[in-house]
Amino acid sequence: MTYLRTILGILAASQLVLGAFTLLAPATFFALMGLTAPPADTFYLIGMLASRFLVIGVAMAKLAGRGRAEPLWLQAMLGIQVVDLVVGLFYTGMGVLPLAVSAFPMFNAAALSLLLTIGLQRTGRPLTVN
Repeated sequence: MTYLRTILGILAASQLVLGAFTLLAPATFFALMGLTAPPADTFYLIGMLASRFLVIGVAMAKLAGRGRAEPLWLQAMLGIQVVDLVVGLFYTGMGVLPLAVSAFPMFNAAALSLLLTIGLQRTGRPLTVN
């Protein structure tokens, strides 16, 4: 269980940081990431995205503190990481994002996908949703 607690703690921290930055300082966060700042009205949608990061971060933190794994949450987080990786590959492949901007987030998504897959295998329910 220590393995899963560690992974869940890393996920919780990353989601809470993403949520805080996208909610409290989205323009600064875009600049730090090397992205073009969107039009001002787009920050409304980014604020809604921040709520999801924050809620998932809190859920991951709560799960990290429990004595057992919740496979559905792990599967959901794995799905998020896979989509993140595919989106990064797509926009980088299309030439919209330079690799210098997308490499770190894509590496994180790939690494977390692998770690979550291992964690799910340890629960005995790797890719099934019951």
